Amino acid sequence: MTNLEKYNAIFQEVFGASVNQLGDNYSKETVSEWDSVHQLNVIALMEENFDLMLDPEDIMACTSYNAGKDILVKNGIEL
Repeated sequence: MTNLEKYNAIFQEVFGASVNQLGDNYSKETVSEWDSVHQLNVIALMEENFDLMLDPEDIMACTSYNAGKDILVKNGIEL
């Protein structure tokens, strides 16, 4: 499984999203289910699956699919 597939699986698990739904427009502004609990679940799974400890700024900034990808890249994870 590639890192991108692992990342997509996080959103599939937390939101029940299909891979086709994930992209530029998948964010807390466009997904009604996206709340603080879901956001923390995404963060927890990112940390677990990629063996990371994210900074508080990154946790607060992870408000979209693309932002999460940027955070992973910033932390040395190739997607």
